[in-house]
Amino acid sequence: MTLAPVRLGLRENRAQFSLLVAVNAFVGMMVGLERSTLPLVGREEFHLGSSAAVLSFIVAFGLSKALTNLGAGALAQRAGRRRLLIGGWAVALPVPLLIGVAPSWAWIVAANVLLGINQGLAWSMTVVMKIDLVGPKRRGLALGLNEAAGYGGVALAAGLSGWLAASYAARDVLVVAGAVIAVAALLLSIFFVRDTAAHVALEQSIHQTGANDTPPRLREAFAQASYRVPALRACSQAGLVNNLNDGLAWGLVPLFLAAHGAGAGSIGLVAAVYPGVWSVAQIATGHRSDSVGRKPLIVAGMITQAAALGILALSNGSIVIATATAALLGLGTALVYPTLIAAMSDAVSPVARAPVVGVYRFWRDMGYALGAVIAGTVADALGYGGAIAIVAGLTAASGLWVVRDMPARLAATTPDQQLDPGRPGNRLHATPESPR
Repeated sequence: MTLAPVRLGLRENRAQFSLLVAVNAFVGMMVGLERSTLPLVGREEFHLGSSAAVLSFIVAFGLSKALTNLGAGALAQRAGRRRLLIGGWAVALPVPLLIGVAPSWAWIVAANVLLGINQGLAWSMTVVMKIDLVGPKRRGLALGLNEAAGYGGVALAAGLSGWLAASYAARDVLVVAGAVIAVAALLLSIFFVRDTAAHVALEQSIHQTGANDTPPRLREAFAQASYRVPALRACSQAGLVNNLNDGLAWGLVPLFLAAHGAGAGSIGLVAAVYPGVWSVAQIATGHRSDSVGRKPLIVAGMITQAAALGILALSNGSIVIATATAALLGLGTALVYPTLIAAMSDAVSPVARAPVVGVYRFWRDMGYALGAVIAGTVADALGYGGAIAIVAGLTAASGLWVVRDMPARLAATTPDQQLDPGRPGNRLHATPESPR
């Protein structure tokens, strides 16, 4: 039997790409199940009086996901993308069981540690494998499709779980749906997903310009993506702040609306609209960033998110206003989310991609933990509206940081403009150009 030649491109790899899109939808569903119901479970079943205590499950989730992203990026080239993807789904299997039998909130927190590991491995690998398959020319579109699938899954699961929780016990909904999703995704990954190592090797051979052909050490990738290179530094901080406000939307907004009399169905609607708009819109925004550049979309997205959160803080819990601001927040996030990962990928060589994107995803998902801590402690001191307003201000400041720090344009397809983090002291070689 003759193996088909390895080629880069979305059309050339449409079968595997489509399969990875489906797998990432399952990744999103796993976390979406908690979006509209778990904060309410903490209040109603476990009688938690403090917002900080309720949001502790998001802190656990964010920390474990961030650290897993860091490790997954470093291991991807050595252990293989597919193996890490399968491992991620294996870790997800106990999550529904722990939630179902939990006698205390500590068990829910422990379940979310495992959920964070699942998300860090499975989502990271679907992202990197799609980038591997398509090559540099349609990277923004590929990431838009990936994130659309993931957050489409979040929206679908959030809406359905909120709707079902109005008629059935919220924990029962989480347990049954979570078990079905985890088993189905694990079987798909084992029997149908193929590794993309050959695609990475092909792209690296095409783009050889004297760059190191081995993955950078984690310490080197961490330094480059965290503080040494302005473009990567700007992306990392924007990702952190983006997930900071996403953590607020996940954990605090349901409590904010419930405090103003909203029921589970209405909260589920708001929880679904936000990732729903985000999911659909980022197909277009990811594709658009391939032609107009990454920076304009990132800045516009952060400012849009800040405006949405500012309006929500003044809404007094109105479901109509909350639904509208959820849509606006989703649009702002759609402008930012796939574009940030594409910008990171633009600036690095193919073999450095997984470690550097892993560092970015570490900082981005640290935003969940930081957001939950800020939102919970400030809400206990100043109320829900005050916490939302403070996060709105941080989001606007992050957008201004991108204006100052990120080059006007990164060329995604020119190899001599790529960073090789495996070479100590290297810098981004791209020359800033005027935006189109």
